[in-house]
Amino acid sequence: MVPQVALVTGGASGMGQIYALRMASRGTKVAILDTNDQGLEAAAAQSDNLYPYHCDVSDLDQVSQVVNKVIEELGPIDRLVHCAAIMPTAKLSDQDIAQIHKLMTINYGGTVNITKALLPAMKQRRSGQIVIFGSLGGLVLVADCGAYCASKAAVNAFTEVLIEENRGSGVHIMVVCPALVNTPLLMQAVETSNPRSIRDSIKKNRLADPDSIIDAVERGLEKKTEILLPNTEAKILSWLRRLTPGLLWKFIHHSNKEM
Repeated sequence: MVPQVALVTGGASGMGQIYALRMASRGTKVAILDTNDQGLEAAAAQSDNLYPYHCDVSDLDQVSQVVNKVIEELGPIDRLVHCAAIMPTAKLSDQDIAQIHKLMTINYGGTVNITKALLPAMKQRRSGQIVIFGSLGGLVLVADCGAYCASKAAVNAFTEVLIEENRGSGVHIMVVCPALVNTPLLMQAVETSNPRSIRDSIKKNRLADPDSIIDAVERGLEKKTEILLPNTEAKILSWLRRLTPGLLWKFIHHSNKEM
């Protein structure tokens, strides 16, 4: 299915921008939402099918106003791709409490806001697709990333329950849980506590390619997948978390230990 109108949060950079450009190249009108105005304009300059909107997903009033404006200007929204997130890292005992709350407000609260703004109209039309980027970090927890993991665990749980509560509605909802992806989001982790596990993944080129994740998302949409672990590493780590959590924690502590 090629949607006529899509809305992408976090569309000024990273996964959001890449996916928005891919959909735009196929003829979809794509509203890209972000707080990075310069990034929005740069992205929109790459395609006549990209339409930039300044929006802070953690602000419900702003989200509601922007969604209504997109519908008025572009038409009913067929697909939501929610990528907006932040990723500052630190040990929980050291991380500023305001930053911990901000992670939850943007990553989880933003998910709630954008979903609540779009789902009712999709249900009324009995059609639509909602793709929410959770994270493997919400399933496989990592030291020095506790607040981020908690926010993404909330996103994963919220979306899974949303899926179950909306069966038979005509709306396909999918949560995507990738491992580390080579996008600018990781730079927030590097610029804060810079966990060794992330440094090593970057140094050894163990990051997933964004296009491969989007390929997996599109296959998931075709198959009506609901919980997507888009690459082999995500599948393996998820199973280890379920079957041998103690062993996995030993591995995580070792990979994060400064030499």
